[in-house]
Amino acid sequence: MLFVNANPTLQLWIKEHMGNSVLSVNSNVPAVEAAKLMENSTSGAIIVLENQIPVGIVTNKDLTIKIIAHSYPADTPIRRIMSSPLISINSKTEMNMAAELMSSNKIRKLPIIDDDEVVGIVIASDISLPLQNRQ
Repeated sequence: MLFVNANPTLQLWIKEHMGNSVLSVNSNVPAVEAAKLMENSTSGAIIVLENQIPVGIVTNKDLTIKIIAHSYPADTPIRRIMSSPLISINSKTEMNMAAELMSSNKIRKLPIIDDDEVVGIVIASDISLPLQNRQ
């Protein structure tokens, strides 16, 4: 495991702050079905898979902008509106590195992938408070 810094009281692991409940769908699923899954689970994002490998992410913002603003049909395959390539980390990533990656890529949701399997997701608000408490 990687340390955020050497002080044991300040060791903050992504694994300890990630959400374990992650939605995923095959890339050919219609956008409307993905949106219903997100609504039913109150999730703000869904991971897109091809051959069981994570390849993209669709957020509620993606659905709003790409389906509504661009007038895509509701049955558009989710792969057409996903953000790709997928920006992700693994569960041993230092929290400050994850925060920097989110900031530099202007993203708020960051999937956590170990061995090509999505094991969690971290949201900007999940890591901003622990990082603020370090200072």
